[in-house]
Amino acid sequence: MDKQLADLDLNLIKLLKVVVETKNTHQAAKVLGISQPSVSRGLAKLKETFGEQLVIRKAHGIEPSELAEKLAEAADDMLLPISKVIQAYQNFNPLEFDGEVSLAITPSLLEVFGSDIYLALETALPKAKIKLRFINANSLNHLLNARVDYIIQLGELSLPQEIYTHTLKRIKLAIVAREDHPVLSQSSELADIHHLPIVRMAPENQDSKNSTLQNFYSAKGYQANIVLDSHEVEIMTGKLKRSDAITYSSSFITHKNPELKCYPLPSNIPREYREIPVFGNYLQTRRGSPLSQLIHQLLSTCLNDFEQPEN
Repeated sequence: MDKQLADLDLNLIKLLKVVVETKNTHQAAKVLGISQPSVSRGLAKLKETFGEQLVIRKAHGIEPSELAEKLAEAADDMLLPISKVIQAYQNFNPLEFDGEVSLAITPSLLEVFGSDIYLALETALPKAKIKLRFINANSLNHLLNARVDYIIQLGELSLPQEIYTHTLKRIKLAIVAREDHPVLSQSSELADIHHLPIVRMAPENQDSKNSTLQNFYSAKGYQANIVLDSHEVEIMTGKLKRSDAITYSSSFITHKNPELKCYPLPSNIPREYREIPVFGNYLQTRRGSPLSQLIHQLLSTCLNDFEQPEN
């Protein structure tokens, strides 16, 4: 029965409701705007799920069972949520939406793409009140309480099941440093670059003192020389431009910084260190929301428009 219910065409419940009300397949066909044989076929399918006694044919019409009457009464309740979703999509006009849109974003992504994200939102939702904030310790609670509409973060987080998580992009990583770097211009193998000072983009959630980068260096017998650890892209790029320091990042950090260049990763770096996912998160209960779908589409476009390094 459970599988039959899962496969049941909801249009058949609407058909049953009309049959119960009219007690006549010919009248039901007229109300529904379909042929009488189509009504009969629909009733036959309903009987396969609910039993032969669902309705009984009489000389002058149909006699519904108590179960048929109960199902007909429940039809509106069953179809109303679907109708509301369809109505919401049909009635949603992005150009007229004047509510609030609030996003919490990884600092580095917001610094680099904040202007592009805002422009995309402003163009699509010209009357909306837009908030673009850095992710902080309260962002998750704000998302659960519907005070934040969407969270974008680098790397995976442990999130409750109430939140829908989707990979917006997998960012390929590279070594980023100044143009014509004296060492990287010759080689980017770890044996040749391990001594170089490192600028590290601080993670949002750092569970241990040592980072993935430090563990990689240590496994190869070297000590990572991290001289700057920051969320601020401008501070990081400034250090890279005026020194021989390097960072393990992506071409997004070279956005609007033509003095910087992407160099190949060391050939022996593990595959899991070669890219980092960007996740978009919003409430499961808002997966059918046209506003959530629009925000998700706009962010996906923004993140997928920048060029990835070729390693």
